[in-house]
Amino acid sequence: MSAHIVLAVEHVTMRFGGLLAVNDLSFIAREREITALIGPNGAGKTTVFNCITGFYKPTVGRLRLIHPGGASFLLERAPEYRIASEARVARTFQNVRLFAGMTLLENLLVAQHNALMVASGFTVLGLFGSRAYARAEAGAIDKARYWLDRVGLAERADDPAGALPYGAQRRLEIVRAMCTDPVLLCLDEPAAGLNNRESAELNEFLHAIRDEHAISILLIEHDMGVVMEISDHIVVLDYGEKIADGTPQQVRNDPKVIAAYLGVADAEVETVEAEVAR
Repeated sequence: MSAHIVLAVEHVTMRFGGLLAVNDLSFIAREREITALIGPNGAGKTTVFNCITGFYKPTVGRLRLIHPGGASFLLERAPEYRIASEARVARTFQNVRLFAGMTLLENLLVAQHNALMVASGFTVLGLFGSRAYARAEAGAIDKARYWLDRVGLAERADDPAGALPYGAQRRLEIVRAMCTDPVLLCLDEPAAGLNNRESAELNEFLHAIRDEHAISILLIEHDMGVVMEISDHIVVLDYGEKIADGTPQQVRNDPKVIAAYLGVADAEVETVEAEVAR
């Protein structure tokens, strides 16, 4: 039986004035699967991410997020803060965006700010020793320490995040997103700047959180080694349009994908297809 659909992108088009960044794009991401969104530079990948996470509102189209319990959200209609807090979509960025002056633990507690505010009754109850707030705060610290331990950073919990090496900052940003308990985790080039060992560790970690925490992952990635190793499902864009959609094996052998990455003109795709078929 196929896994339930978590995200349905339906006929999404995004225009910036006269620029057509995404054209009539449709695809799905399923529960407990890793879906990769790939394509040459300028293909429209980040624009799609920005529409899903509320930074942009698509010109046309619908973005449906469906929780495993059945709750449904139309992301194109929701304010950005509700996409994060209610629809439970979390995101990392191509450039690491940690609070460099805060400790590792503080970075992960900030990610749980909404839950702590609810526990405080949106007042100053936390300052007056409210039991409900104390329990919520202890739970937030436990969750933060759990995720720090999962990425081997527990011993550095009180160090400034900016003091970490680059690969560790990447891991910290991912677990900060996980502290929000996402249904859909969107990762923008998580392997960028990592060496081969760090990339292999990232693959293993993302598979583990998918399997152990029953979440869906949508990622943009240029490292094809990472994409082919980690993905259950791949969607390929070129000039804002979908040119392929399938398993890693299907996409790897698709002549349109090969042509797009080689910079081959449309008229030469048949030639490439013939070469692949040999």
